Amino acid sequence: MDKLLQSEFELAEIEVKRLNGYDNINYLVYSSTGKYIFKTYNYTDELYEMVKAENETLFYLQKSAQNKYPTPIPFSNGSFVKVLNIEGVDKVCRMLTFLEGEFLGEIKHTEKLMESFGRTLADIDLKLQHFKSPTIAAKQWEWDIQYLTLNEKYINDIANANDRNIVRYFFQQFKENVLPIIPSLRKQIIHNDPNDWNILIQNGEVSGIIDFGDLAHSFLINELAVAIPYICFEKDNPLEWASIVLKSYHNKLPIQEREVKVLYYLIAARLIISVCNSAHSKINNPKNTYASVSEKSAWKLLHTWLSINPLSAENSFRIATGLSPIESKSSEQVLQRRYEHISPILSLSYDKPIQMVGSAFQYMYDAEGNTFLDAYNNIPHVGHSHPKVVAAGQRQMAKLNTNTRYLYNELADYAEKLLMKFPASLNKVYFVNSGSAASDLAVRIAKIHTDHQKIMVLEHGYHGNTQAAIDISDYKFNNPKGQGQKENILKADLPDTYRGKYTLNNGSAGKMYAKDAINKIQNSDLAIAAFIAEPIVGCGGQVPLAKGYLQEIYPVIREQGGVCISDEVQTGFGRLGDYYWGFEAQNVVPDMVIIGKPMANGHPMGAVVCTDEIAESFSKGVEFFSSFGGNPVSCAIASSVIDVIDEEKLQENAKIVGDYYKSLFINLQEKYKCIGDVRGNGLFLGIEIIKNNGIIPNPELAHLIKNQLRNHNILISTDGPFDSVLKTKPPLCFTKENALLVTTQIEKVLETYQNNL
Repeated sequence: MDKLLQSEFELAEIEVKRLNGYDNINYLVYSSTGKYIFKTYNYTDELYEMVKAENETLFYLQKSAQNKYPTPIPFSNGSFVKVLNIEGVDKVCRMLTFLEGEFLGEIKHTEKLMESFGRTLADIDLKLQHFKSPTIAAKQWEWDIQYLTLNEKYINDIANANDRNIVRYFFQQFKENVLPIIPSLRKQIIHNDPNDWNILIQNGEVSGIIDFGDLAHSFLINELAVAIPYICFEKDNPLEWASIVLKSYHNKLPIQEREVKVLYYLIAARLIISVCNSAHSKINNPKNTYASVSEKSAWKLLHTWLSINPLSAENSFRIATGLSPIESKSSEQVLQRRYEHISPILSLSYDKPIQMVGSAFQYMYDAEGNTFLDAYNNIPHVGHSHPKVVAAGQRQMAKLNTNTRYLYNELADYAEKLLMKFPASLNKVYFVNSGSAASDLAVRIAKIHTDHQKIMVLEHGYHGNTQAAIDISDYKFNNPKGQGQKENILKADLPDTYRGKYTLNNGSAGKMYAKDAINKIQNSDLAIAAFIAEPIVGCGGQVPLAKGYLQEIYPVIREQGGVCISDEVQTGFGRLGDYYWGFEAQNVVPDMVIIGKPMANGHPMGAVVCTDEIAESFSKGVEFFSSFGGNPVSCAIASSVIDVIDEEKLQENAKIVGDYYKSLFINLQEKYKCIGDVRGNGLFLGIEIIKNNGIIPNPELAHLIKNQLRNHNILISTDGPFDSVLKTKPPLCFTKENALLVTTQIEKVLETYQNNL
């Protein structure tokens, strides 16, 4: 190398140091006449032309700003790019002047420095506005945000399934929010890689920019979309730092409103390009540590970006560029419009209702720019707007949607996948549109199969909103405004070991509650068609059935010809952590299972799963048909939910995070007497709030906690016969950090409450 440099550039007293590079080898050259950068690349015709174009760009910039950008140095033949054989390999080579300065990545960031950074980026883009290069304009590659989709092939190289799906989510958001307006975005040649190791600092200001290897003819706004992540790494308030750079840039080169509108998604796009290429490099070139130098920071910022409401980001960027923030209609206006056509019988959550406009995984975004941590909604089981679920629905809707009177593979494919999650005896399934419809159908099937009419239910049970479902839901029919208990309904006491009459949950309480229920069965004037129960009674206050209860009840129901139904609408699909289905906690296998809610992650779908014997009885009656039940779109979406649960190990996550979450609540219980009980499994928990004198319910405090958390952007709710139980059933992608945030905020409310007593 020394001889080569001497002969080509007439350098003396040479010392060469090899530098790290992404896909090329560079050298820092010390000599008696100064320092230089010698750059080498594996030869291709395209790369040779691109390096020439980079040199042309540098010469163009030098006309108006000497010493701020590297200057190409000619070889002995006068050319600025030369193909040399180095160690038996043809290399495209060039020499550049060395610029002095500290790197942005190694000094403390200040507001003044970020303003200088913004001005510098605007300055180089202004200089390049009229520079043309057909070679650069023709280039299409993964590191240019406008060609983001070229990186999709690398998604599966990302090791962690949850991370893969966060990346998929932002790919979808790019396609939804950026692709439609691409034709209206300004394009020109930009540096395209102003990362913190390409920006030089002297005397507290940006003094130079190096490494023009990523030059692109791309959206002008992409210059900022690339730069902003690097100055936001490891920052607690990334929008504030981004806005400083944005404002400074805008003051010199005005940014258009349409560019501001998509900047949030373009920044996310840059981050997913980075993590995709790092993951790919780890597999294909594991020794190249340079390729993943910022990977950890990129992932951290990507997760933070997910927690930022896109509207909040857009408004921050609008203010930075002198635009008025977007103002949505007030909740009062939206509520008034709602009540013009929607009855107030449809209740709303919280004293101050929330106007939601978007969501992602465990986060929900409101119309005011706030992000809410969702520790409440159990229907988006694998996460709000999960990209695999969304994609499954989009693909199938674009292909076929019909009904079960036609043959299509999606019906049998999903039925097989679903039934593999059940015991072998449960091998027939009927698809409907909701858990309510499933409850209705289950009762109908049970009555036909047994030729009996009486249904045994649990106190405080809830099974849906159809008339048949209300008839078997004590929560509804026993409401002061309800229709009352019908003659064909037999009600058993809730086997509650906290508030009930039997409290030893070692199996003895379960047997005693079961004994009382069996006495009712034996004293009934009519045989029981079916006994229906939730493994954890949600409207009863998230009350798990006393240990051993169903083991005692089920045999008695079956002895007199009845069937046993487990309502798994809320407890199924791995939510309980230790169990995929709630009935497993009781060591029983039901004859029928009702599922719904999380089955298709919010897409309306439900099902009844039963035995061959029961299905055969039902098949002898009137034809069953559901216009939408089991349609191809519903089946495709529901199938993707099972795939995500398995791929992301969400049942395991429910166990790990749920146990931790519960332990945090138990710690609070030890400190605050107003927490009477902590119960549930996995990510299905209930926290009983009481007055300090015994077990008297305290709905006022429960209500206060719920609304105070809402005011701090955390969603939980209350339930139970006294509305005194905090219920938390978050999406299964919930994390330990999320759990700690919820319990920390609850403790703040309790501490303030206790101090004010």
